[in-house]
Amino acid sequence: MEGARASALPQPGWRARYHLRLKRRRMLWRALRARHQLQARMDRSAAIKQGDILAFVVLRNEAARLPYFLDYYRRLGVPHFLVVDNGSTDGSAELLADQPDVSLWHTEAGYRASRFGLDWSAWLRMRYGHGHWCLTVDADELLIYDGIENHDLTVLTTLLEARQISGFGAMMLDLYPKGPLNQTVYAPGQDPRAVLDWFDAGPYRASRQAPMGNLWLQGGVRERVFFAAQPERSPTLNKIPLVKWNRRYSYVNSTHALLPGVLNALYDGPGGSQPAGVLLHTKFLPEIVSKSATEKQRQQHFHTPQDFDHYYDDLSAAPDLWHEKSQKYKGSAQLCALGLMPRLDG
Repeated sequence: MEGARASALPQPGWRARYHLRLKRRRMLWRALRARHQLQARMDRSAAIKQGDILAFVVLRNEAARLPYFLDYYRRLGVPHFLVVDNGSTDGSAELLADQPDVSLWHTEAGYRASRFGLDWSAWLRMRYGHGHWCLTVDADELLIYDGIENHDLTVLTTLLEARQISGFGAMMLDLYPKGPLNQTVYAPGQDPRAVLDWFDAGPYRASRQAPMGNLWLQGGVRERVFFAAQPERSPTLNKIPLVKWNRRYSYVNSTHALLPGVLNALYDGPGGSQPAGVLLHTKFLPEIVSKSATEKQRQQHFHTPQDFDHYYDDLSAAPDLWHEKSQKYKGSAQLCALGLMPRLDG
């Protein structure tokens, strides 16, 4: 894929570095305060061992996805999940509480007011993630990378450490069905890729943002269908979901950007030189149609949620996202061949 690699920004001056240090301290302080919003429902963190890869998740009403999500990351070598349930009403909390490898916290506090859950997960990473490889993902994200069929996350992180690399970036790739969104059938426990089997191979574009030097990757199906008139408002598609964590680190905006800013160089986008993967985004299961109406009312997503009412309205109409340039999803080798992620043996 051409045109998505971003050039590096000049290093920020001392004033910018000073303000970024203050920003990071404020975020760490927010995380400390946010612990008071969390109630431990099932704390099994005593089972965490040195060297364990830990998964951190904030969710609400994801009961349909959770069986496959948990099994997927278990197979990849995650022995423990630290989950914040934000007031689920669909049985998600009960399902999670029954899992022997899940520690579960509950909160009814506002998702948007917590920096979209970042304050909650930041506290858990600060408390439990220091010195561990920490995977921070949403319940609709499946991380893949070159060689995933034969090498789990333990092998991947060993490779990264051998190269003295402290994190692993990924582009978020939306998967979708062919046909109206409400006409697919999905059963809990099913691989969502069985029904979401198409994607946009491009175009994507990337730039670096001052002063943190974080990537800004945009494009793909959501821009094509929902933000064609305002492409600058389309979703950010770059993330750094896997990091060898230090309690002084802080995510700034979802997992799109990190402080200290030097960590943002861990991902340079499709076509870049750094080891990277892809987060398969399974947002477009049929439940998205009913959920969109609910989320429009809740106004808990986006910094200015009223500006995105049209997005929820469009999703509620169950559009067909497929077009003649859509690619049928075939696996990790295909994404390497398309340049969406690199081979790791090169």
